[in-house]
Amino acid sequence: MGPFFVSGDQMRQDLQKLRRVVAASVETLGYELVGLEFHPRRDNALLRVYIDGESGITLDDCRRVSHQLGGVLDVEDPIAGRYTLEISSPGLDRPLFEPRHFARFAGSEVRLQLRELLDGRRKLIGRLLGMRDDDVAIVDADGREWRVPLERIEKARLVPEL
Repeated sequence: MGPFFVSGDQMRQDLQKLRRVVAASVETLGYELVGLEFHPRRDNALLRVYIDGESGITLDDCRRVSHQLGGVLDVEDPIAGRYTLEISSPGLDRPLFEPRHFARFAGSEVRLQLRELLDGRRKLIGRLLGMRDDDVAIVDADGREWRVPLERIEKARLVPEL
C-alpha cells in the first residue's frame, strides 16, 4: 500500500512523506485531514484523501482542496507514475485511521477488516470501546471483547446508525 513497489520499510517511509505533504496542504486551507488511502495500480494509482471541517464538507470544499493539493503534489512529486486524486468527506460510514479516531468514537458501532486472521476471523463488527494501550477494543454482538493491535487493522469504519 505504498507509492512504489519496494520493501515494506520503504513503503512506510513513502506513505509517511505523502501523508505529511497532504496534511500540510489540507490543514493550511483550514480543514482536518481525517486520513488517506493509497491504492497502487499498474496503470493508474488512486490517492483518496478524507477531509472534514467544523460545518461538514461540501462539494466546493472538495474542489478547493483538490485544486490546492493537486498543485502541491505536482511540485513535490511523492507518487511515482500516474494517479487519480480523489477528495472526499468521511461520510456516515466514517473511516477510522488513528488512535485518536478510535478514542473519539468510543460507543459507536464499528466494522473492522483485519490484515490477517485473529481467532479465525478477518472481519469484526461490534461496539467500539476505544483504545487499550496500542489495541483497538470492541465488544461484538455475543458480548465477546476483542482487542486488536492497530497495525493489524486493514480498514476500520463506523457503521451508520440510522
